[in-house]
Amino acid sequence: MKNYHYSNKLAMILNQQFYNRDTKTVAKDLLGKFLIRKIDSREIAGMITEVEAYCGPSDKASHASKGKTVRTEVMFGKPGTAYVYLIYGMYYCFNVVTEKKGYPAAVLIRSIVVSDESAKTDGPGKLCRYLEIDKNLNKTDLCVGRNLWIEDRGAEVKKSDITSSPRIGVGYAEDYKDKEWRFSLMGYKGL
Repeated sequence: MKNYHYSNKLAMILNQQFYNRDTKTVAKDLLGKFLIRKIDSREIAGMITEVEAYCGPSDKASHASKGKTVRTEVMFGKPGTAYVYLIYGMYYCFNVVTEKKGYPAAVLIRSIVVSDESAKTDGPGKLCRYLEIDKNLNKTDLCVGRNLWIEDRGAEVKKSDITSSPRIGVGYAEDYKDKEWRFSLMGYKGL
């Protein structure tokens, strides 16, 4: 297992330009970045280790494939915005809107690693529960660093450290169900 070294001195909140790119590229580039949640006066940080890309209206696995709705309107918004929704009536999922405004695409954050080795953060619902991410954070601007954001702390991630595989739970997505748009950082260990 690898230990990804980083420096807090290099920490920089990701800006809108970072997210305003091809969704699959953003997804891979999010690996090794840090998801930060500020609750009252404390900050919880976790290194992103697994993501899934949802690439526009033609992607049958994307919520946006059925068009703009009250639920999906955030996906049509500006890049760098949080898209938080509830699944199975009990778990929240946290996504980051990508690409240009008006084009509905996003990256689901599936897993993070935190310093507390007993924490359960190896799934989208688990990490949202741990970080207290819920529908109240939907449409949060992730580029301003108030209560939820993603930052670059200088972790060195090589392309050879990234694996790709089909997304989870999208068997209904016709020819998009087997797209290898799930990206994982292999060989990581706790911070």
